[in-house]
Amino acid sequence: MSRLSVLVVPDSRLKRHAEPVARVDDGVRRLMDGMLEAMHEAKGIGLAAPQVGVLKRVIVADVSRPDEEPRDYRMANPEILWRSEDEVSGEEGCLSLPEQYGDVTRPARIKVRYLDHQNEIREMEADGLLARCIQHEADHLEGVLFVDYLSLLKRNIILRKLAKAKKQTAAV
Repeated sequence: MSRLSVLVVPDSRLKRHAEPVARVDDGVRRLMDGMLEAMHEAKGIGLAAPQVGVLKRVIVADVSRPDEEPRDYRMANPEILWRSEDEVSGEEGCLSLPEQYGDVTRPARIKVRYLDHQNEIREMEADGLLARCIQHEADHLEGVLFVDYLSLLKRNIILRKLAKAKKQTAAV
């Protein structure tokens, strides 16, 4: 697969709903591997297929620290089955909104079902940063960005900055 590029806001594809994959075949595995490569190269911890212009329900993640062995997660058709009632707030950023951050409140723990790299159905419970990352990436599959959780004022400031930066880059 050719090197994947991460889309940056404003791009209408980031607000579209992704379609389920029928099965994890060689094409989906190549997509997952390419997404992991693009995510690691950009120093991110998660990436959803719509962020690389592919409207399929596929996400990848790796929240390991630099001093730890990488732990890559590849998920097709992730479905959050359960969310804890207790919530935590934390700063989020996004490869599609470079250098922009905001506090988002999310459930502290989740249970997710997905198809893995080998087309096997898996269920997993996650908490902490991994739970936050999976929820953030699953939102991308619905066309939801982390800025959609911010106040209208904060969201508009971030979106205007990104639109201006994109115009300046295009003019060069």
